[in-house]
Amino acid sequence: MAADPLFLALRCTADLEPAERPSRPVRVVTELTRDATVAQQVTTDLLRRPAVALTAMRDDTTRMLVNRAQFDNSHETRDRIRERTPAVRAIEHTIEYLDLVGSCHGFVATLGRLVPRLCGQEFTEDERETVRRQIGRVRAAADWLEGALDNGEFTLDEQLVQLLKGEYAMPRRRVRGRWPSTTATWSASL
Repeated sequence: MAADPLFLALRCTADLEPAERPSRPVRVVTELTRDATVAQQVTTDLLRRPAVALTAMRDDTTRMLVNRAQFDNSHETRDRIRERTPAVRAIEHTIEYLDLVGSCHGFVATLGRLVPRLCGQEFTEDERETVRRQIGRVRAAADWLEGALDNGEFTLDEQLVQLLKGEYAMPRRRVRGRWPSTTATWSASL
């Protein structure tokens, strides 16, 4: 009669010295959970313990992987819903359109409130340069949006991603009397 692997694992760890106890059971559990189905069930059961979940989520890598899995699960669920219910995509389109128009309106409205209040204020050269850099980012984002609407290409290239994150310096001079309208022009103008 074959012995139960769990029984053998527990028996192997029972006779250990206290200093050996933490590492050997971990190795035993790791060995017993090599099968993905077993590992999934054990992990699910362990994470249902509040203290275990709390400790596990303190690990940056674990938290990142769990968050990634949640995002992937949500994405798969959304895709399945879209396939079964085409009206959902139309609703999403309306929401995204309203978000886009609302963002543009909010930006303009905020400037409409702030700029008149700046009358008489003195800015340092660093402050002016910081605002100019942000204006460059706004122009780049607006040019990208306008181009996306015109040609249907809604992807971000690497330079635009860096620019929007604030990691890419806009040129200090205008090209042909205006700011560059594409990332290819930005590279050429630097």
